[in-house]
Amino acid sequence: MGNIIEIENLNAGYGKTHILFDVSLNVEEGTICAILGPNGSGKSTVLKTIFGLTSIYSGTIRFKGQDITGMKPYKIARLGIAYLPQVDSVYLNLSVKENLMMAGYILQKDELEERIKYVQEVFPVLKNYMERKLITLSGGERQIVVMAMALIREPSLMMFDEPTAHLAPKIANQIFEKIKELNKNFNITIILVEQNVKKALEESDMAYLLVSGRINYYGSSKDLIANEQLGKLFLGL
Repeated sequence: MGNIIEIENLNAGYGKTHILFDVSLNVEEGTICAILGPNGSGKSTVLKTIFGLTSIYSGTIRFKGQDITGMKPYKIARLGIAYLPQVDSVYLNLSVKENLMMAGYILQKDELEERIKYVQEVFPVLKNYMERKLITLSGGERQIVVMAMALIREPSLMMFDEPTAHLAPKIANQIFEKIKELNKNFNITIILVEQNVKKALEESDMAYLLVSGRINYYGSSKDLIANEQLGKLFLGL
């Protein structure tokens, strides 16, 4: 398979605040790619930049060969990219069903109903929560809803920004299992920014290490786990 995302010499940030410096990054279709690094290294900014949420000073971003550099987020979403931010991207005072309906607002009614049935098969636990408001759910349950909302749109690429943050280890493992399921059973490419470095490396195929907004390492996740110097210096392994 070819690359689903190709980033070349990307310089980006927020307004005049320069965060990413000459970042080049390729993600092969059908894989799980981890982006790791110390706090403040620019990991989340990579995802936001792909999704059109930052200022791009130079460089290019291609999705399936199409140049999406500087494209508006709603257009990027329609191409098949789902971005799941670290902060709540749900409507807390609406029910699970209403959140799913909001996620599929561009779909025809019949198609939306079919997609809602579909995501309940992928995430069976949702069947118990459809009428409950998001504000009454736990962090892990909300994360499942966020994943289901993204899946409603049938993306080919899903970008997760610290999906297990603030979750108990048991729940975090369940989220990782669902991410692996989306990748292997539904052929969705995954880009994963994750605070649990060891787990992210165990579950991913490739990894990029960002330090101060620059790529410090890229290669197989297994090789990064085995690199004691980088692991101790930047990742706490």
